[in-house]
Amino acid sequence: MKEAAVKVSNENGETRPAKESSLSQMLEMQELSKVYRTDVVQTHALRNITLEVNEGEFVAVVGPSGSGKTTFLNIAGLLETFETGEFRLDGQNVRDLSDNARSKLRNEKIGFIFQSFNLIPDLDIFDNVDVPLRYRGFSSAERRKRIERGLEVVGLAGRMKHLPSQLSGGQQQRVAIARALAGEPRFLLADEPTGNLDSETALGVMDLLDDIHREGATIIMVTHDPELAERAERTVHLRDGRVA
Repeated sequence: MKEAAVKVSNENGETRPAKESSLSQMLEMQELSKVYRTDVVQTHALRNITLEVNEGEFVAVVGPSGSGKTTFLNIAGLLETFETGEFRLDGQNVRDLSDNARSKLRNEKIGFIFQSFNLIPDLDIFDNVDVPLRYRGFSSAERRKRIERGLEVVGLAGRMKHLPSQLSGGQQQRVAIARALAGEPRFLLADEPTGNLDSETALGVMDLLDDIHREGATIIMVTHDPELAERAERTVHLRDGRVA
């Protein structure tokens, strides 16, 4: 493994060891580029991105508006394709996968936590967490076990029959985290997970992500908040579609 892959740095430029070098790479991008095209304009959203994230690492991705953070997250989550370069997810090259194969890999290995929660208002909390599990074909007993375990982790086991409207914003975000955890993903992608929360509630959500990370989860979090980024082991800065 390259030396750069086993060092992390903080905002002061100090370096320290990251995870042990024996850990596998969860995400590996090499010279990856993404271009959006219209009839008259080409927009280079990502330019020759090279990035490695180890299994069990917590990485924050930061940058100004238009820097390519959302595009990076969409490609990392197999929601978008890319033009050039290579991308391996948990050791698997995803470049030439079919849409169905990408969907299967995404459902099995990736958990998403969105800024807007994306809960279905007419379903109670139990059923909201259940929705992605149904696509995986689990038995009802296995789904129940996963749902109850996920809600227990986020401290909402006693609210599973509540509707989203009966919960606070912080509690709704915890449901979104439980939904991601219930699938037992190989890693979590968090898109501004505290963006719609007040500062105190945001810190509670970050404490929960820290706990999940200590249990061994790999997390990539996009955030505009430098204080939240400091909670990660490593910060990746994007600017004009490049790693700054």
